[in-house]
Amino acid sequence: MTKYLCIFLTLISSLLLAETEKTLSIIKPDAVQAQNIGKILSKFEENGLKIVAMRMLKLTPERISQFYAEHKDRPFYPALVEFMSSGPIVAIVLKGEDAIAKNRQLMGATDPTKATQGTLRALFAQSTTKNAVHGSDSPQSAEREISFFFTPAEIY
Repeated sequence: MTKYLCIFLTLISSLLLAETEKTLSIIKPDAVQAQNIGKILSKFEENGLKIVAMRMLKLTPERISQFYAEHKDRPFYPALVEFMSSGPIVAIVLKGEDAIAKNRQLMGATDPTKATQGTLRALFAQSTTKNAVHGSDSPQSAEREISFFFTPAEIY
């Protein structure tokens, strides 16, 4: 009996220590145009991420510039702003155990030719620029990015 109690307590403590967090994901204009929204959403859910908020919208270059302000001095910035404002996107809040790391792993490498087989970018990206999805890279970025698109009342 003691052996089973120890196993039970170990399982309970690991569940309690697992960090449930939220992260932002964006389905980018290339993946929206290619009609891959449903396929991408399915991959999130199949991998244990719960969709707790979602909206489709088309952002102006000014709004995209605000979102990607941290990259404004990088050479790819103008092309990024142009691409991200070229069509609708789907902004999504995902929730789950280690959601940030899980989503980043699920996305795969920025360059789809280097992305692991089965990742979102290996499956749906067209190029390094048109790479299908965006995901927060840290808890701080997730908090900032989520609040850019959603109010707390819009997250379920």
